[in-house]
Amino acid sequence: MKIVAVIPARGGSKGVPGKNIKLLGGKPLLNYTAELALSSKLIDQVILSTDSEEIASVGRSAGIEVPFIRPSHLAEDATPTLPVIQHALDFLLKRGGQVDAVCLLEVTSPFRTIEFLEAAIQKFINSGADSLVSVLPVPATYNPHWVFEPNENDYLKIATGEEEIIPQRQALPKAYHRDGSIYLTKAAIVAGGSLYGKSMTYLENDPRATVNIDTMEDWEEAENLLSQNDATS
Repeated sequence: MKIVAVIPARGGSKGVPGKNIKLLGGKPLLNYTAELALSSKLIDQVILSTDSEEIASVGRSAGIEVPFIRPSHLAEDATPTLPVIQHALDFLLKRGGQVDAVCLLEVTSPFRTIEFLEAAIQKFINSGADSLVSVLPVPATYNPHWVFEPNENDYLKIATGEEEIIPQRQALPKAYHRDGSIYLTKAAIVAGGSLYGKSMTYLENDPRATVNIDTMEDWEEAENLLSQNDATS
């Protein structure tokens, strides 16, 4: 299976200005994801999708391909991820490239380990699923079996549709949410208009080493994690 990693990194970040190439621990944030993808034995090609020449230059210096500059209409604040990935896939396919699956790696998750990435790819390949996402457990308080929605009478009903509340935390079924670290999808599913398809498998991440950088508070958390790791290494 030929897997292409796509790293999207636009230039107009608002929550953390310039975050994709802002220095974290002495190197651009982008480099954490670039180095990880390039070290994978299961990823065949690594490309950067950006609208910024400055980010493109940093990407090339990190060793990843920048085969195009992303059109501005695909780099707006409200641009969804799917058309960005479709644009990259279409670009490669039109130039005769072979792509069986796409691995979306967001720059905002810098602390993935190579072991976790390789395990995710291997599980995706073995599962035959349309897609794989990395996940974290949902805290019991927010488990869907303990979440309520108002009905037409403004009474609360259990979000899952059950009649009775599960009384004990230990009896709650497992529930997960996407952590944004890794997405793997068959190329045909992406081309058909979905990042997930009809069958989605998952790999649980380690919450102690997971951060998704969208705000300055997230950035400070990432710096703290780096400091803790340096102190224990």
